[in-house]
Amino acid sequence: MDTATINSLLAPQREQLLQHSLYSKVKTIEDLRQFLQVHVYAVWDFMSLLKALQAKLTCTQVPWLPVGNPELRYLINEIVLAEETDLALDGTRQSHFEMYLEAMEACGADVTEIKGFLADVVETQNIFVSIKHSRLHDDVKAFLDFTFRVIDQGKPHEIAAAFTFGREDLIPAMFTEILRNFQANFPETDLSKLIYYFERHIELDADEHGPMAMQMVSELCEGDAAKWKEVEDISRQALEKRIGLWNAIEESILHADLASI
Repeated sequence: MDTATINSLLAPQREQLLQHSLYSKVKTIEDLRQFLQVHVYAVWDFMSLLKALQAKLTCTQVPWLPVGNPELRYLINEIVLAEETDLALDGTRQSHFEMYLEAMEACGADVTEIKGFLADVVETQNIFVSIKHSRLHDDVKAFLDFTFRVIDQGKPHEIAAAFTFGREDLIPAMFTEILRNFQANFPETDLSKLIYYFERHIELDADEHGPMAMQMVSELCEGDAAKWKEVEDISRQALEKRIGLWNAIEESILHADLASI
């Protein structure tokens, strides 16, 4: 098996995501805010998948020792460099999560809930407790719980699968569609930071991170049929959880629209 085969097997779930009715529901600035306030959890937990891979594939302890495959170390460190310390719109260095929070604030989205959730994560020191006790939509909880269960299981090829087929490989197509709607529907609103964030993701993921992530999965599986099967299973679950997240965002938009009537 190879990454092309995995992509072929995942075609139904990918198509369901890319044709999701959510995109057509983002029609007003308030709809956009609702989208951002839920989607931000996916921006945040993506960083945990990334750092889990870095911890598995490189040495992050002292004394340093050469760990694993140098090619894999290069691939993950290159992705971490951009995701954790990229150039923001104003030329400063920020993680993509921090860029996203600033873009949310710039367009009036509420960041209180996500900041409160992260404060609870710090307080409990147990991500699963924080997820369970949060007031998040059940599908958002399931999305987050899946991510951290995969991380907790500690299999690098499974973490890479969730990272690659559930996230990096889909981001360019999904965000291109979302960005097109933003530009068409909100010409009077300053969305410069948000548009920069999306365009930066499209640029990095399509041209660099996507191919790197695919190579990483291939290197980790090394022709092992059992690992490839686990990659397929985890990738399918990751896409199903992403569909659930999209459903939750759509529901939050519809509820907010009804409440404003």
